Amino acid sequence: MRVTFPHMGTSHIAFKHLINNLGHEAIVPPAPSKRTLSLGVRHAPEFACIPFKILLGSYIEALENGAEMIISSGGVGPCRAGIYGLLHEEILKDLGYDFEMLIFEPPLRGLLDFIKKIGRVIRPTRVSWPTFIKVFKTSWQKLIILDETEILSHQIRPYEVIRGETTRAFKEALTLIDKAETRQELDSAGQAAEMLLRDVTQDRSRKPLRIGLIGEIYVVLEPFINLDIEKTLGEMGVETHRSIYLTDWTRDNTVFDGEKDIKNAAKPYLNQLIGGHGINSVGETVLYASNGFDGVIQLAPFTCIPEIVAKSILNRVSRDLNIPVLTLFLDEQTGTAGAQTRLEAFTDLLLQKRRNKGDLDATGIFGN
Repeated sequence: MRVTFPHMGTSHIAFKHLINNLGHEAIVPPAPSKRTLSLGVRHAPEFACIPFKILLGSYIEALENGAEMIISSGGVGPCRAGIYGLLHEEILKDLGYDFEMLIFEPPLRGLLDFIKKIGRVIRPTRVSWPTFIKVFKTSWQKLIILDETEILSHQIRPYEVIRGETTRAFKEALTLIDKAETRQELDSAGQAAEMLLRDVTQDRSRKPLRIGLIGEIYVVLEPFINLDIEKTLGEMGVETHRSIYLTDWTRDNTVFDGEKDIKNAAKPYLNQLIGGHGINSVGETVLYASNGFDGVIQLAPFTCIPEIVAKSILNRVSRDLNIPVLTLFLDEQTGTAGAQTRLEAFTDLLLQKRRNKGDLDATGIFGN
């Protein structure tokens, strides 16, 4: 069976490995593009958020490439994302596509249903449960290495001497990880990926600004939607720290009831679930302030209610904890030039704030 899934950051590399090694053919959706967004905008409700539109466009492109099954995720709490899969299925079938939609809800919500749906995936290829567990562990290891490699790239990029060298090394590292099939090969690929990045020529005398990135998971993880903000900031000489990585989020929200430190940090400002990643955006900002970050950027889909609520609260958090917060609401109308201007203005503000404190001289950041 030809199986597809959402394209989100680098995770498609691990999902492709999982699907192929379960005996199916993975139809990897093309990296989101203007065409992807155009398809989604054309067929989605007008006020649906940009993740909904990008996912819809990605599914159409995958179905055009022969996909027969779409695997997606559900959700818990008052957020529209929990019903996206159902809406996508209705829209795509109205468009005449013939496929099966398989929506996985978090195991914490219904373990039996989760197991049944795994059975639906492995039954056609007669894969045994022990084999599934083995393949899943390898795919999970691949996902962990992908996240670790990406984290390292964001730590190194603001120190690079030759602009773009980190990005080139990162792309080469992804190729190595993609080719690895066994756990032993993955260990070797992970080590080689780390060496590639650490071999980037660096100037460690710099004192880069440190900015935390918060917001809705899909816009934070998918570079096409967030205008590749981590690469952009890194090449401006800013060290970014993303609050969400897929492996951490999966552990804390599907297997364990985690993120207690984030929820506790948010309690003085928000002590109830508002859906999506709203409470995370508040709690992470508090934690970034306590860890000495220079600022925070909130990435949110336009019309996303949880992030709109969080933004209204972040104004108070920013004042109380003296940490500047920039919110970027993103949709199909967002332009690169406008976002770039706002990022430059925000980093200039943070740099001046440091200078006023006497923590950084005028040449402390690349490009200044």
